Amino acid sequence: MTPDLLFLVSTTARAAAPADAPSDQGTKMALSQIGLVGLAVMGQNLSLNIAEKGFPISVFNRSYEKTEAAVARAQKEGLSDKLRGYKDVKDFVESLEKPRRVILLVQAGAPVDATVDNLCKYMEPGDIIIDGGNEWYENTERRKAKVEALGLRYMGMGVSGGEEGARRGPSMMPGGTAEAYKYIEPIVTKVAAQVDDGPCVMYIGDGGAGNYVKMVHNGIEYGDMQLISEAYDVLHVLGGLSNDEIAAVFAEWNQGELQSFLIEISAIIAAKKDEDGSSLVDKIVDKTGAKGTGKWTVQQAAELSVAAPTITASLDGRYMSALKDQRVSASKVFGDLGLKAPAAAAGVDKKQLIADVRAALYCSKICSYAQGMNIIKAKSEEKEWGVDLGGLARIWKAKSEEKEWGVDLGGLARIWKGGCIIRAGFLDRIKQAYQRDSNLPSLLVDPPFAKDLAERDAAWRRVVALAVTNGVPAPGMMASLSYFDTYRRERLPANLVQAQRDFFGSHTYQRTDKEGWFHTVWDENFGSADSITTSAYNR
Repeated sequence: MTPDLLFLVSTTARAAAPADAPSDQGTKMALSQIGLVGLAVMGQNLSLNIAEKGFPISVFNRSYEKTEAAVARAQKEGLSDKLRGYKDVKDFVESLEKPRRVILLVQAGAPVDATVDNLCKYMEPGDIIIDGGNEWYENTERRKAKVEALGLRYMGMGVSGGEEGARRGPSMMPGGTAEAYKYIEPIVTKVAAQVDDGPCVMYIGDGGAGNYVKMVHNGIEYGDMQLISEAYDVLHVLGGLSNDEIAAVFAEWNQGELQSFLIEISAIIAAKKDEDGSSLVDKIVDKTGAKGTGKWTVQQAAELSVAAPTITASLDGRYMSALKDQRVSASKVFGDLGLKAPAAAAGVDKKQLIADVRAALYCSKICSYAQGMNIIKAKSEEKEWGVDLGGLARIWKAKSEEKEWGVDLGGLARIWKGGCIIRAGFLDRIKQAYQRDSNLPSLLVDPPFAKDLAERDAAWRRVVALAVTNGVPAPGMMASLSYFDTYRRERLPANLVQAQRDFFGSHTYQRTDKEGWFHTVWDENFGSADSITTSAYNR
């Protein structure tokens, strides 16, 4: 690496300099407006994005080779005057204007703790650390308390969009110290993806709110990906569509209500050829990886008592895919017993099937997003956030003195319209839904969405029935349909379950014809005796 590719900052160069000072090597240089630690794919691309938007940035990585690579790429892209690399943490910190702002894009967990501890040796009261990784929100809150004791400020910022989003404009979900946001707002509003109604970024709220919302975003992403894969499977296996035909179908869908980043790239993937001219997607091993945020979302849903079957089914789908060897063996076992692998269904009208699958995917997608929004809403209620009934969208307003989270669901839909993996045209409709009713209990009962679901109901059921009948698993679509049917059912068989609980555990029950909680000795032979005071045992 030649010297002109990397600024090795001298003690003189580290001295404080006016903002308009020249930045030529060997002289005093202007301090960078922001710093970034962690130069893997996301970090390198985000740092170049920041530089391209006109903000001088200092970068550092524990492995110096990645710092050199980032600086070399900056020079190649004509950004060497805006991006400077450092080999030493102290030099890196001292190259930043005050209050210093440092974004972390390092692996979640212990590496973040180590990085924070290292930075705290040199940062000063008022400086700001922003964790941009997929971190567990409670870790962010723990670190925030720790650095605040030193006079520093801490933020957790969800960043979505992958490599391309980081480079060209991601969706950003900053949370944490409210006062700190004003120091990064001028930067993130330019760096974020830009859509028709503004940049895809907004302050989410205090503590780990930004990380939490990004976590749920990823859970919704899991659901979206699973549902699209099921649509692909039904069309490919039962409909007999070739990958080229499916690519054309997805491309057409991307022009309508299913328009989204994931549908767009799925069309590209289905059309991609290998070197021998065959479809590349058919040669990819059917095992899906996971990094944990989907699992966290499902765990949170369970802890908050929020039903999230579509997201859960998508997580289970990944776990089942990992059982490749077992699945291969099981297919032979049951094949020998006469249960053959699914094949093209007899008498299927391809045109009708395509229309039905489109409807089923759309309805299932609404359910997935509704579940994600309800998880965020439940967390807000658990934190006892205030609710602002005014405004254009639902706001869980922060009590400013208590620094509680304030999450705007309509705003989330807006900032997810661009940059992020789940960006989709219908997110604008979600924003409008919360504008119409700031107390909307579920997207399913928003009048336009409810009308869509009712109109597509029959098609949705035909797809699920076809899949079940022919042995093609569609857990996401099935879970979504069951969720929809359960939510719209006035009376469920839960009365029997509650009676069972009272039978074996004296858990008591409520009645439809009178007030209060009751316990019944269902059968004295089973020992179900009224041996306890049941007035407070109604769980």
